[in-house]
Amino acid sequence: MSIIPDNLLTPLKRDGLDPVAELGRVRAEEPISKLDLPFGMSGWLVTGYDEAKAVLGKVTEFSSDFTNLVGNAGVTEDQNPGGLGFADPPVHTRLRRLLTPEFTMRRLSRLAPRIDEIVADQLDAMAKTDGPVDLWEAFALPIPSLTICELLGVPYEDRDDFQRLSTARFDLFGGAGASLGAMTESLSYLDDIVKKQRENPGDGLLGMLIKEHGDEIDDRELAGLADGVLTGGLETTASMLALGALVLLKDRSLFETVRGDDDAVHKFVEELLRYLTVVQMAFPRFAKEDMEVAGVRIAKGDIVLCSLSVANRDGVLGEDMEKFDATREPTSHLAFGWGIHRCIGAELARMELRTAYPALVRRFPEMRLAIEPDEVGFRKVSIVYGVDALPVLLD
Repeated sequence: MSIIPDNLLTPLKRDGLDPVAELGRVRAEEPISKLDLPFGMSGWLVTGYDEAKAVLGKVTEFSSDFTNLVGNAGVTEDQNPGGLGFADPPVHTRLRRLLTPEFTMRRLSRLAPRIDEIVADQLDAMAKTDGPVDLWEAFALPIPSLTICELLGVPYEDRDDFQRLSTARFDLFGGAGASLGAMTESLSYLDDIVKKQRENPGDGLLGMLIKEHGDEIDDRELAGLADGVLTGGLETTASMLALGALVLLKDRSLFETVRGDDDAVHKFVEELLRYLTVVQMAFPRFAKEDMEVAGVRIAKGDIVLCSLSVANRDGVLGEDMEKFDATREPTSHLAFGWGIHRCIGAELARMELRTAYPALVRRFPEMRLAIEPDEVGFRKVSIVYGVDALPVLLD
């Protein structure tokens, strides 16, 4: 951490639920600003919504390939996690084509009854607990963990390891080595799962890919895709569930909103996604050529980092975007990214959020924080923002 410049850490810091004020000032004055990077690298921080969307939408001008990181800060080629996030076309195109059918609403709809069961089971378990309940551990984390296990077709008993590995890769206090080590450990486990699925394909995502495209994809690529689905859909949704619950607990009038009709819940969830933007930074982009973006000259080889959290508070999206407004008509946002790397599991995350919040407030209408709001412990520096714990009293 000591070698990382302060201006690179700033986009990963918050004041409670809000990006730090400095980022808002940077966005207003210089939506694409120069970054001081270690190891002689040259970089830019993008804080404006239109500017971030422009960068993320440029497919041929920027690269996200993992090889761009090799040789920096001790990163080696064998630490490549695979998957979609660190891949460029045509590899990215081929892998996403295989994965996309599994994330259509038609395919995902088969998970809806199971998500209902998972949520209900967690609420039942919470109801049996005496005293304060940690909403993070009892509600926010297990719901996406069990959903992803169901989706992938992997054993539920392994969810504790999944949760640990998913959290570790996003926590920068452990350093880049620890984060990459968590990825390596996860891939090693998933390699074994893939080999078992090759022998006896199940009905989950891995089994379906093997049955329908087994000759088109090797085990390492399958493990990489599974790892991306696991980590991209676990930690992010868990953080959304916890932070969204905190928003509810800070304004109890929102309980009635979430108990309302589907349209009210839809608006609530979309506004939460924009307002919280738990994935604070997009995957780094590396300029493949000299170019100009919003009047700023970016040189070949420069690294461009897009701050999604502050871009989603940009006034170009509407009035009072620094505030949470559950009645706001859904506006375009970058909570799931943009362009070819937009989160493939966006609709699955929405399904979980739209199911979990109404069920929570209906089951526990008197739920309240067990601590003062200013005592909630937030993560200090993490790509995925969240809480360490969220103790509540249920009645």
